[in-house]
Amino acid sequence: MWRRVGASVASGLMLATAYPPLDLGPVALVALVPLLWAWRGATPRRAALYGLCFGLAFFGIVLSWIWYFGAVAFAPLILAGGAYIAAPGALTAGIDRLGVRSPLITAAAWTVFEQLRGRFPLGGLPWGETGAALHDFPIARSIASWGGVALVTFLVVAVNGLLVEILVAARARQPRMAVWATAGLAGIVAVVAGGHAFRYEPEPTARLRVAMVQGNDRNRELTEEELASRYLVERHFGLADGLEGRFDLIVFPESSLDTNPEQDEALRARIVALADQHDSAVIVNALRPAPDGRSYNTNFLYQPDGDLDGTYAKQHLVPFGEYVPWRAQLGFLDELDQIPYDYAPGRGRRLFAVDGHPIATIICFESAFAPLVRDYVNDGAELIVVTTNNRSYRRSGNAAQHLALSQMRAAETGRPVLHASISGITGVVDADGDVRNTTELFVNEAVTDTITTTTGDTPYVRYGDWMTWGSGALLVGAALFGRLRRWPARLTAAAESAAAAAPTARS
Repeated sequence: MWRRVGASVASGLMLATAYPPLDLGPVALVALVPLLWAWRGATPRRAALYGLCFGLAFFGIVLSWIWYFGAVAFAPLILAGGAYIAAPGALTAGIDRLGVRSPLITAAAWTVFEQLRGRFPLGGLPWGETGAALHDFPIARSIASWGGVALVTFLVVAVNGLLVEILVAARARQPRMAVWATAGLAGIVAVVAGGHAFRYEPEPTARLRVAMVQGNDRNRELTEEELASRYLVERHFGLADGLEGRFDLIVFPESSLDTNPEQDEALRARIVALADQHDSAVIVNALRPAPDGRSYNTNFLYQPDGDLDGTYAKQHLVPFGEYVPWRAQLGFLDELDQIPYDYAPGRGRRLFAVDGHPIATIICFESAFAPLVRDYVNDGAELIVVTTNNRSYRRSGNAAQHLALSQMRAAETGRPVLHASISGITGVVDADGDVRNTTELFVNEAVTDTITTTTGDTPYVRYGDWMTWGSGALLVGAALFGRLRRWPARLTAAAESAAAAAPTARS
């Protein structure tokens, strides 16, 4: 058992290297081999244990930036992540005991529970999706345009599973099994090559000149004097004032303003003057009062003539970051003093118009949720703008991981993404998922570029989470097949038992 526990932990550590900051993406294609070997032939309970050990190692590294919020946040999150790896292990082992075994079944179980982790509990946390490890590879992003990150995840896990089959077959000297597994790998290669070759190409609609300002160069909490002097506001406007020429859109990141511009006339006047100077729409972010006395985390878009086009309030709040679930019951935890008040979640989506083209703005954590971004594209968005504040995570891998998610959202939807961060990493992502013009962390910088907005539906936008539903159907089918296959043997055993007992009954 301990040998398999060690293999599972090593597997989790290997997969963690596929994500930023190391970002060794191709490692994901072999990193799961030790875990899947440990699952092979294990009981459901043991498989769950091995999955939990893998998850603790993997999430403990990939989500290590949660430690900035203390053990009270880190420990439950890592345990929950581990549980979502334990579950597919137990399910796969259970189906195996029914006499049904296939790397595709393992891939389906992994995919279903990975997608479930992105939805439950408390809205979920899809950070660390297996397919996202390949964010820098165009061929993987092409596959994401067909079925989202879920499809990439399925194929990555299937590749690892087939490699296990080949290794086991070689050791057991079972050439037929090795041939079938090799044929499976060849089939995946063919599918991926075809998906890349026939990737949907969105239709260009416009070229927009854009600018994003990154104004927080303090890798620490601001001092009282800096807050009093409106350090962040002045830094961002200072960068914006240095822009030259006409722009179609200027973006201020999340938390860059300290008051509501609709209530602060002087601040609003500065925004209007900036819009007029560059004949540009301007997106800013600030808190806006909610009817219940709380505040909305809000993006505002002002048109070049100074009119407020509209607001969007963040819907998907960060639990234990922007609100505390069960605050009354957890009041004894001193760490919760870091979150003294709860934000109010927004209701509904909102598209803005930039030079006549519909755009979507989403706020920080929301960009991790593919279905939300897909919904915006279905509404007609031709550009996605992500405003974010990753300062709390300092120089950890969080910022690079976040930008990687924007790459996958661009690839899934065929839409360019502007990733505007208050302290980095800010960058421009085109509709293929390629990144350019990225900034360093905690450097004051204005990023300018020209982007091509797009329209048209990728297969993922049109058909949604078909890979997740298909994986679920495969698991149900495999379990039913295993059960049905056992019934004749059970009926035969029951008949033989009845026949053996019959003479005794007559006597």
